[in-house]
Amino acid sequence: MTGDPERLRRWRLVLGGERADGTGVSLTGDDARMDAALEKLYGAGDAGGGRPRPGRRGAGLGDSAPSVARWLGDIRAYFPSTVVQVMQKDAIERLDLTRLLLEPEMLEAVEPDVHLVGTLLSLNKVMPDKARESARAVVRKVVDELERRLAQRTRSAVGGALDRSARVRRPKRLADVDWDRTIRANLRHYLPEHGTLVPERMIGYGRRRQAVQRDVVLAIDQSGSMAASVVYASVFGAVLASMRSLRTSLVAFDTAVVDLTDQLHDPVEVLFGTRLGGGTDINRAVAYCQGLVTRPNETILVLVSDLYEGGVRDEMLQRVAALTAAGVQVVVLLALSDDGAPAYDHDNAAALAALGVPAFACTPDAFPDLMAAAIERRDLGEWSQRR
Repeated sequence: MTGDPERLRRWRLVLGGERADGTGVSLTGDDARMDAALEKLYGAGDAGGGRPRPGRRGAGLGDSAPSVARWLGDIRAYFPSTVVQVMQKDAIERLDLTRLLLEPEMLEAVEPDVHLVGTLLSLNKVMPDKARESARAVVRKVVDELERRLAQRTRSAVGGALDRSARVRRPKRLADVDWDRTIRANLRHYLPEHGTLVPERMIGYGRRRQAVQRDVVLAIDQSGSMAASVVYASVFGAVLASMRSLRTSLVAFDTAVVDLTDQLHDPVEVLFGTRLGGGTDINRAVAYCQGLVTRPNETILVLVSDLYEGGVRDEMLQRVAALTAAGVQVVVLLALSDDGAPAYDHDNAAALAALGVPAFACTPDAFPDLMAAAIERRDLGEWSQRR
């Protein structure tokens, strides 16, 4: 292989340096250390536990927290944080490092991210007290970063949608006229010869009879495959609960249902109140949520689930049909994450779509706009297709 030296260097890092790679490139300095870090994770060790096959790269990070912590330090030194997060996730999955995450030394060395939080939450019940303290610090750091990224946009989108939904076309009092919007809506009726505008229609502020304009119920499937969705949904739940114009409830479910609404002031407490893994009974969760609905026409139910039902499917569909018939805006999110196309039960998704409840995945960045669309009762199927 011949060509540009930089290109050959990159190919050498990708191919791993076996004699047959054809690059003829030797690595030194940081390149060699970077290659060694990649080799420990992605090398092809044998199935028996990390001894390399003859002539091939060997994978393995060792058996102790100190050795893994050193490797974590190396990858943080040589790779950007987005790459580090991917490598950490791969290391946990490929090399079965879950048990080492119970050691504080490991937790202090990792790069906090959403996937790591999901893994820590799945270990919550078996985690020693000392490790749990370190785990909370990791979770807190991720949650704080997500709130900084998502909170203001969520409040702006939802607040704007609430304002728009409160406007009326025929204000009864002069004090209720929104003059800025009225003028913009009637600019084509401007009469230059008279220097005036003749409004064809007036736009006014709605007279809000209730401080709480919408009820939002978040129902989160806490099966193991939904880990990232649980993290994001908990953060969004806390943000929505901070808005006085909304009454927000949050429930997490597997085969049982737990109401975490009273912990929404702190999303970290919400997350540690979940228990990732286990079965799924969507019917039971929807039944519980039905009991929370007191104003159907002003209620939005967001069900975050991959729809693999372990409960009574027909009852679940009947309950969703009853909710929509009563006026509840039901939204089904197959995933609330950046993980790409999710795995889900296609039959249940199709059955819900037949009831007028489209099921689709949503990224965290799109969720504020989704909530705005739901508040304004726009066509969510059309909204998801545009996305």
